Amino acid sequence: MSRRLLAAMTGALSQLPPITLDKVLAESELQTRVDRKYLVPIATFVELVTRLRDRFGVLEIDGQRSFRYESVYFDTPSLGLYRQHVQRRRYRYKVRTRSYLDSGECSFEVKLKGNRSETVKSRMPYSLADRARLTEPAWEFLAEQLRTAYGVGIVDRLQPALTTTYRRSTLVDRVEHARMTCDVDLRFFDGRASVDVLPAAVLVESKTAGRAGAADLVLRELQVRPIQVSKYCVAAALLNPQLRANPWHRTLRQLTRSG
Repeated sequence: MSRRLLAAMTGALSQLPPITLDKVLAESELQTRVDRKYLVPIATFVELVTRLRDRFGVLEIDGQRSFRYESVYFDTPSLGLYRQHVQRRRYRYKVRTRSYLDSGECSFEVKLKGNRSETVKSRMPYSLADRARLTEPAWEFLAEQLRTAYGVGIVDRLQPALTTTYRRSTLVDRVEHARMTCDVDLRFFDGRASVDVLPAAVLVESKTAGRAGAADLVLRELQVRPIQVSKYCVAAALLNPQLRANPWHRTLRQLTRSG
């Protein structure tokens, strides 16, 4: 992360009161939600936080407001789950482990596309040592989620496809049950190649129970429009240029444009 970007983010987030992890989990743990994603230039991000400072707080743990994340995504050898998303299949899903590197905690997560464009996320605690493989309890958990949501079984055995790392700050709306995550310093790698993205911007995700939240309305005022982006899908497309990636062509250019 560039020093300019780090200084700007740190200064912007210093305007917000701290919120504890317990409060985040108690008030804003949206597992069934609507996600709206934005690529926000750093100057616009500073203005966004300034306009929201009387309403939002920021997650703070041991004086830190930015945390290191790692996600390992699993797919079939032919990237069948990726192709489901390219084809906009009604029943599509992602499978990953999510590691919180600063605390050493980890979870296994299944993200399903639900009705009305909702994202339904289910997760279970996981061993950090197992984050790059699927244990038998993970297979059983995945199978149960697919049976319950879609009435189907696991089509094929899954294997690690790629890894993403980034730094995240989490903002919480103290008026409504909504959350906003702010990611920088993204890196994608798969054992053969790696790609660094977001040179001068913040990937903002607004997570609400349905209708647009306060952050979405401010971003609209700032003339920032939602984009179609999935970390896994854009990572797979950047690391495998031969893949069809029609839904994300514009986003791919934005993510890799130099700042």
